[in-house]
Amino acid sequence: MFDQLTQRFEKFFRQLRGQGSITDENIRESMREVRRILLEADVNLKVVKDFITGVQDKAQGQDVLRSITPGQQVIKIIYDELVNVLGGGNRKLDLSGLPPVVVMIVGLQGSGKTTFNAKLGLRLRRNGRFPLLVAADVYRPAAIEQLQQLGRQLDLPVWAPGILDPVSICKDGLAEARRTGRDVVLLDTAGRLHIDTGMMAELSRIREAIHPAEILYVADGMAGQDAVRAAQEFLERLDFTGVVLTKLDGDAKGGAALSIRSVTGRPIVYIGTGEKPDALEEFHPDRMASRILGMGDIVSLVEKAQENVDQEQAERLAQKIAKQEFSLEDFLEQLRQIRKMGPLDQLIGMIPGIGRQFKDMKIDENEMERTEAIICSMTQQERRKPHIINGSRRKRIARGSGTNVQDVNQLLKQYEQLRTMMRQMTKFKGHPGKLPKFPFPLN
Repeated sequence: MFDQLTQRFEKFFRQLRGQGSITDENIRESMREVRRILLEADVNLKVVKDFITGVQDKAQGQDVLRSITPGQQVIKIIYDELVNVLGGGNRKLDLSGLPPVVVMIVGLQGSGKTTFNAKLGLRLRRNGRFPLLVAADVYRPAAIEQLQQLGRQLDLPVWAPGILDPVSICKDGLAEARRTGRDVVLLDTAGRLHIDTGMMAELSRIREAIHPAEILYVADGMAGQDAVRAAQEFLERLDFTGVVLTKLDGDAKGGAALSIRSVTGRPIVYIGTGEKPDALEEFHPDRMASRILGMGDIVSLVEKAQENVDQEQAERLAQKIAKQEFSLEDFLEQLRQIRKMGPLDQLIGMIPGIGRQFKDMKIDENEMERTEAIICSMTQQERRKPHIINGSRRKRIARGSGTNVQDVNQLLKQYEQLRTMMRQMTKFKGHPGKLPKFPFPLN
């Protein structure tokens, strides 16, 4: 979502670093450029004014003006102020009350509440909780069926009694959670316009009947400034406790995402980064600021690796590489673990200094699927001993994988290049300055 904003900031920072000295006039000119970048990204006007004032006050101190690297100092001040705008510190979901703890999920129509409900349920279950999803949206066609289908897919229980009163559904769902030993209840309420007085009053009745520990407002990250205005209305009616930003994998300008926390004063708790059930992250202002300013987010990348990479498999792979026994079976195993971590463009963007170099490179996710299909079409012996794959075997593998012989040849060539690189890395272990260059051409 923030690609355009990131590119603008990167260009501005390159210019700023090139200045040998920083004066009051330089700072004023720089702040005019930052103001223009933020306004073009559809950031709320008041948020922009406060941001510029905060940066300018700090940047005009004598420590910055006399610094050996004044450009870097100003960049650090911009980063710190952006972290402050985004909330300062990480805010975790508060589930410390007497179980079952109720989390009420609200928001506009089409903001992604039902999908978020299921994603949050999956995340909580992986963290040792026992959630119950409650289908309280009786207005949108197929809303209940959607939640039930997601529940079956993720093996999460869904309470859908078939009655039409949302307040009764929520109360009965809470009773069901107590009866079945569930410790968290996630209420999937109906989407509504903030100007619909009757529907907003219904949310108030649910809140008064259930007394949720958390009320999360789900905001569509692609909705622009209207999402900010709607959030203000929901805040006045419900006094929600946190914000969830969905669809951050889209291509909108991202101004609403930067504005909503400052305007409402409520912390962003989660962000949705894709359609897959596990595409949900806790929100960390410092990490998001790093991504926006083109500095990467290596901490989140490491966390993704820890969540998705099997440690025992990784150790076995390291031993095989050391013994030069890396096979196509190992290649397939690593490929699948990388795919579990999420879209490649998002992963590359988290690596400091790398995302900028690859921003114009088209990453074909289908290529990974083709590679997996080709390896799966091989026999176990062929995967372990690729040198036995002759012309007739290549034709059979191509037919079985729905590809052509050229694709099979390319994969085998890349595999051999990878094996060569691993042998050289083992050979030059302890001499990092002598490591070989990566053999794959980047297109």
